[in-house]
Amino acid sequence: MAKILVTGGCGYIGSHTIVDLLANGFEVISIDNHARSSNYAIAAIEKITGTRIKNYEVDLKSFDDTLAVFQENPDIAGIIHFAAYKAVGESVEEPLFYYENNIGSLVNVLKCVQEFDIPHFVFSSSCTVYGNPDASPVTENSEVKKAESPYGATKQMGEEILRNIAAAGGANVILLRYFNPVGAHPSALIGELPIGRPQNLVPAITQTAIGKLPKMMVYGNDYPTRDGSCIRDYIHVCDIASAHTLALQYLLAEKNTDACEVFNLGTGNGISVLEAITTFEAVSGTTLNYEIGPRRAGDIVAIYANNEKAINKLGWKINYTIEDMMRTAWAWEKEVQLKESIVKN
Repeated sequence: MAKILVTGGCGYIGSHTIVDLLANGFEVISIDNHARSSNYAIAAIEKITGTRIKNYEVDLKSFDDTLAVFQENPDIAGIIHFAAYKAVGESVEEPLFYYENNIGSLVNVLKCVQEFDIPHFVFSSSCTVYGNPDASPVTENSEVKKAESPYGATKQMGEEILRNIAAAGGANVILLRYFNPVGAHPSALIGELPIGRPQNLVPAITQTAIGKLPKMMVYGNDYPTRDGSCIRDYIHVCDIASAHTLALQYLLAEKNTDACEVFNLGTGNGISVLEAITTFEAVSGTTLNYEIGPRRAGDIVAIYANNEKAINKLGWKINYTIEDMMRTAWAWEKEVQLKESIVKN
């Protein structure tokens, strides 16, 4: 049973991936300082899986604290690195904050990878590395254009650092470029829980529908798309999580043909913001209070994936529809509301 370190393991995608790893027989430890996550996740993972994992509340920007985790766990067989800030708009407003955290933490983890000779590394990347693509669907060979935001730039830089490490024989690396993860675990015990006002579409939808937000903003309806709103490839978080487990199994089985390989993770279908809202309304039976606002800095017009490589090489498959994504996100939002109501009373 290989021991896997998940950085950012209490976050949205990290927690779902830990559940999937445990279901596939891996031993897991986590590093998460809760800067952008809640400490509820460890107990929720235990409730879903029956396994209590250890989380180290460590800031990865501190090399000494990061090193101590590796010293305590010299048998780590692989790493999945999620730990990063991810809000596009915030990164435009506070670029140094993003570069320091996202790049600094990655470098510290990789120093430990080299020192402890850890052979397998899976990196949480993003379709933002493609910038504003000339056409969709994008393949792994599509041009990596100038990033539209500092967040996107940190993903491009992270990928380049990892290519250099892999080329130098430091580790076998998989870069997973995922599109727009949404939804929640079917148990409604873990899901996306933004701190402060949500920066992503689906939490904004569900928080508006339940009354946490008075209304939500659609940023622009004058884009050159079929309804004027931005188009994205929404993919269920459990499908994303499954791909990380498959990527590790692929590396452990030595199936990789290069020291660094790239895989797109998306459904292959582009859904507009307004179409996502309409789908949510149909699934939930709720009419959403939203208004059209100006375009938002850093937003890409339209992007969706060609996912054939992940399907063919990793054996990945899509199990959840856009309706499932909205249904599970709504069930999670209602569960969060219930918990908050119990705490208040």
